Amino acid sequence: MLKGKHIILGISGGIAAYKSVYLLRLLIKAGAEVQVIITPNGKEFITPVTLSSLSGKPVISEFFTANTGEWHSHVDLGLWADAMIIAPATASTLAKMANGVADNMLITTYLSSKSKVFVAPAMDLDMWKHPSTQRNIDTLKSDGVSIIEPGAGELASHLVGKGRMEEPENILKSIEQYFACQQDLIDKKVLITAGPTYENIDPVRFIGNYSSGKMGFALAEECAKRGATVTLVAGPVGLKISNDKVNRIDVVSAKEMCEQCKEHFDECDIAILCAAVADYAPKDYYDSKIKREKTDTITIELVKNPDIAATLGKLKTQNQLLVGFALETDNERENAIRKIKNKNLDWIVLNSLKDLEAGFQKDTNKVTLLSVKGQEIPFEAKLKQEVAKDIIDTILKN
Repeated sequence: MLKGKHIILGISGGIAAYKSVYLLRLLIKAGAEVQVIITPNGKEFITPVTLSSLSGKPVISEFFTANTGEWHSHVDLGLWADAMIIAPATASTLAKMANGVADNMLITTYLSSKSKVFVAPAMDLDMWKHPSTQRNIDTLKSDGVSIIEPGAGELASHLVGKGRMEEPENILKSIEQYFACQQDLIDKKVLITAGPTYENIDPVRFIGNYSSGKMGFALAEECAKRGATVTLVAGPVGLKISNDKVNRIDVVSAKEMCEQCKEHFDECDIAILCAAVADYAPKDYYDSKIKREKTDTITIELVKNPDIAATLGKLKTQNQLLVGFALETDNERENAIRKIKNKNLDWIVLNSLKDLEAGFQKDTNKVTLLSVKGQEIPFEAKLKQEVAKDIIDTILKN
C-alpha cells in the first residue's frame, strides 16, 4: 500500500521519540520513501545518525546546513510528500501547528504541505487534558489534520493516564487506511446537494432556512479526496470549495436544485442529498417590494415544491446509491425510516435538532445512519469533516 509513497516523518522533543525509530523502520519496510524532519529539541532524545541510517536520507532539522549553507526548502518538501506524520507531537508542537507559529523547520514544512497530515500526540496526562491543548486539537481537526489519539498507561512522569503516543504498528495502519481510502472512489461520479434553498417572495424577501451548507461541502471534499468526480449543487451559501475535482453549480430555489439534480443524476454512481430544501414556495412572486400596510396581517399563499429525493428515487437504477438526510424534531427514527421507504433511498442520515451538537450552522454534527436493509449505525458528535468520512466509509462498506 505504501510502495513508492513519499512520507515526511516529523519528530518533536518528547521521550516518545524512541518510538519514532520503530515507526520509521515500519514505513521503510512497507516500501515508503521517508524524509525525517526533527526539531532541535527532538535531537535531545534521538540522534539524527540513527534516523539517517534507517531512512537512507540525511535528517533535516535546520533551515540550512551550517557547514555548506545549503538551504532546505520547506516548500519543496511540502510538495514532495504524499503524507506527513508527526510522531511524537508534543503539546508545544500542536500549539504551533494550530496557530501557525513557524519557528522551526517542521512547522514551516507543515504549513507548506499539500498532503494529508497525521499527528500522534504524546505528553503527560494533565497536559493532554488541558483546555488549551484540547482547543488546539479541535483547531487542527477543523483544518483537516487527522489526530491519532494517544493511549492510556504509565507515562514518563510515572503517572497513569492518557497521553502515551500510539504504538508504531497502529500509526502505520492509520496511514495505510488513508491511502486505501484514497482509491475507493476513483472513477466514480458523485452528486451532492448542499445548503438551503431560498424561495423568493419579492425582490428583497424570501422563505428560507438556517442551513449553512457545511455538511454538504464536507461531503464533497471527502468524496473528491477519495478520487471521485463530484457535482455539487449548492444553494445560497458563503462557503468555498478548493478541490478541482468538484464541479460546483450554484442555485437559489428548490425548483432550480431539482432541475440540476435530474440533469446530472443519470450519470452518477452515488447521490447524497444533504441540502435543506424548502418544502413550500410562495404561489405568487411580486415584482416590486411589498409595502407595509396598515393591516396587522398579510397572507402569502404557499404551494408545494418538488420533492428532490422522491424524484430521484423514481429514476434510480440498481447500479446507483441514493442517500438522503433527515433533520427531525419529533419521532426522529420513525420519520427517517418512513422516508427511506417513501423515497426509495438506500441510506438516510438522521440528525435531530434536539441535540445541541447537531443541526444548522454548527461545525459539529451527531448522526445515525439507517439503511433500507434495516441497519442502524449511530455515531458520536464529531466535526462535520469527520462525520463526512464516517458517512462515506459506511455507505461503501455496507
